[in-house]
Amino acid sequence: MRVILVYIGAMAAASRVTTMNQALRWIGPLIGLVVAAIIVSRWHINGLGSLVWLGMAIGISVIRAPFAKRSAANTIIDQRATGIERVLLAMVAIGGTILPAIHLATGVLGFANYTLPAWTAALAVLLLIPTLWLFWRSHADLGRNWSVTTELREEQTLVTSGVYTRIRHPMYAAIWLFFLLQPLVVHNWIAGFVGPIAFAVLYFVRVPYEEAMMRDCFADEYIEYCRQTGRVLPKMSK
Repeated sequence: MRVILVYIGAMAAASRVTTMNQALRWIGPLIGLVVAAIIVSRWHINGLGSLVWLGMAIGISVIRAPFAKRSAANTIIDQRATGIERVLLAMVAIGGTILPAIHLATGVLGFANYTLPAWTAALAVLLLIPTLWLFWRSHADLGRNWSVTTELREEQTLVTSGVYTRIRHPMYAAIWLFFLLQPLVVHNWIAGFVGPIAFAVLYFVRVPYEEAMMRDCFADEYIEYCRQTGRVLPKMSK
């Protein structure tokens, strides 16, 4: 009898944990929808650029979601600097998404606003379209080889085709473009610039040990690939 009661209690506890996890999975998207609706309602205050920023944020999330889900099934055989990397990724998320969203939804950082001509929003849209394509294409070309943190999966391959033919980090190139666009659409010295600064720190810290891991894995093949390519811009000569 006692065993049965213990089993029933364990099952009940597991059910509560499952229910809580399911609830938490809904809370994030729900909050995001509410914040997005508020930002849309305040576009006349923040300018058309705020709608461009919102479209950019949604586009990045939609593009990345299926690849993140797919990579979650990978068997990881090597990881590098995960502690500092997670801190830096959190800083990028705060500076690139959370802080601008809070400001555009509430105007809390209005004391640091600046003004740009209306045509800058149109320029941002023109630049955003190819940038979203590059962001998607770089994920698609990597396939299962992509991961959020710096790690190698079982059966990792070196991708040198597609957008990786001339540059080693087209995904970083796309993210650089996203963050260079941010001050054009979020007209605030804090919310517009913290994200780019945070990403610059992540980039210059992360790329050297990411490339070192690739050299350890692929040896001369990766060294030759580096000789023929640039990091985020194509080499003018080989």
